[in-house]
Amino acid sequence: MQNLGLETQLIRKQVERTQFQEHSVPLYLTSSFVFEDAEDMRASFSEEKERNIYSRFSNPNTSEFVEKICLLEGAEDGFAFATGMAAVYSTFATLLNAGDHIVSAGNVFGSTHALFTKYFPKWNITTSYFDVNEAETIESFIQPNTKILYAESPTNPGVDIIDLELLGKIAKKHNLILIIDNCFATPCLQNPIQFGADLVIHSATKLIDGQGRVLGGVAVGRADLIREIYLFSRNTGPALSPFNAWVLSKSLETLPLRVEKHSQNAFEVAQFLENHDAISSVKYPFLKSHPQYEIAKKQMKAGGNIVAFEIKGGIEAGRKFLNAIKLCSLSANLGDTRSIVTHPASTTHSKLSVEERLSVGITDGLVRVSVGLENVNDIIADLKQALE
Repeated sequence: MQNLGLETQLIRKQVERTQFQEHSVPLYLTSSFVFEDAEDMRASFSEEKERNIYSRFSNPNTSEFVEKICLLEGAEDGFAFATGMAAVYSTFATLLNAGDHIVSAGNVFGSTHALFTKYFPKWNITTSYFDVNEAETIESFIQPNTKILYAESPTNPGVDIIDLELLGKIAKKHNLILIIDNCFATPCLQNPIQFGADLVIHSATKLIDGQGRVLGGVAVGRADLIREIYLFSRNTGPALSPFNAWVLSKSLETLPLRVEKHSQNAFEVAQFLENHDAISSVKYPFLKSHPQYEIAKKQMKAGGNIVAFEIKGGIEAGRKFLNAIKLCSLSANLGDTRSIVTHPASTTHSKLSVEERLSVGITDGLVRVSVGLENVNDIIADLKQALE
């Protein structure tokens, strides 16, 4: 299938058909798998044979989903998780030992920040944050015990862009494991492995599912690292359910089409907001006003579906805006077919102190819009009436 287009491969790649010759891959809702005899069972558990043993380890549905993500990202191997945060935690917990150090972009998802600041310090694992607008300072944060360089790009929720090529060069120079959260861009728009990433993480709950139905996560990349992540996860149990894997694998068949339309709609929404008197600033990767516009154009095929903007009037104006929304949803999710509006300061990042929020660009008036697949004129009309 290597000579076929990516869209064709995503639609046509599937596990082997059963004796029933089904056109659409069936659900394998089984906790375990049977063996032919004692020798087959012994060889399977000793890994002399590659086969399904138990669905906490692997399952045909999860395997198909992982293979498709690897195909999209250009990765050697991967493992699927119950949630995006399970993927983040399990990846770090596998690779880090007590006394290790992480260098991370300051702008990361709130729960990831909690891992770095609240939980990992219990095991003497420390984190230093670099300013995404001062990437030239990254090397100054590297210590002798630094093991991982980590970033999201675009970032959540401020839609900042980090130069992945620069991160790749720094990681290689200092022998660090480079991990990139590629959730906002999806592998349709950006492939961090091409720029030197060792591992790529996704919350499949977002654009990969795309319809707000199921939770899921995945980590893909170097086979040797994924092997360790697999062994950790096989014993700790954060595996993706076969049903969710089946849903997500089917979702990948339409991901390129959806992401293209999401990006078109979001660009139009960003242009509208940039010209509205109630807005003090707008961030969207493919707007020329974005501080990292040139970097975004270099490493992304389109701008994605997330638009961040600042409403004049601070936190109260942000709340009034949310209360006036009629069409768009108020939700903590993103990447849905339905447009979603979120006020990070009072919701997703409310656990951060004011100083912590401001240090990563989350002001009181910041609003994040996950632009959906509705008619773009209807989305803009709703935002317009809410602003007024």
